[in-house]
Amino acid sequence: MAYRLGDGPDAEDVTSEVLENAFRYRASFDPARGKPHTWLLGIARRCVSHHLSSRATVAESPEIAAAGNLEAEAIERIALESALGRLSERDRDLLALRYGADLKERQIAEILGLSTGAVEVALHRARNRLRGELEAQEAPQDARASIAHPSRV
Repeated sequence: MAYRLGDGPDAEDVTSEVLENAFRYRASFDPARGKPHTWLLGIARRCVSHHLSSRATVAESPEIAAAGNLEAEAIERIALESALGRLSERDRDLLALRYGADLKERQIAEILGLSTGAVEVALHRARNRLRGELEAQEAPQDARASIAHPSRV
């Protein structure tokens, strides 16, 4: 949850909502349809999606202090967040499940009710779209730099 909502009260509230829904609807769990963690991740995914869609304003990502060049890392995080924001919700969900929740393609396939191959292809395409968005952001910056400093081209 913290991957999609950030650390703090929003993630805690949604986690509480997930556990409450899981407890309330525990009788609806069908072991024939999947494993308990898959069922719980599906509930979590819906709760996060509902929370994000009902949010009136978009909160900024919390700044995390790190060793090294903080300015460059902050710019990279902002660029990544901006590029992710331009992707479809499905692409963001796939990338969040794979890299935020650290799930394997097979586990994502179980959650989404897809084949592993379909998830692999969808993830590949989502990564390519994200790469394209990041490269599109860099191109205008490179053009501005060449105008400001023609000798650097």
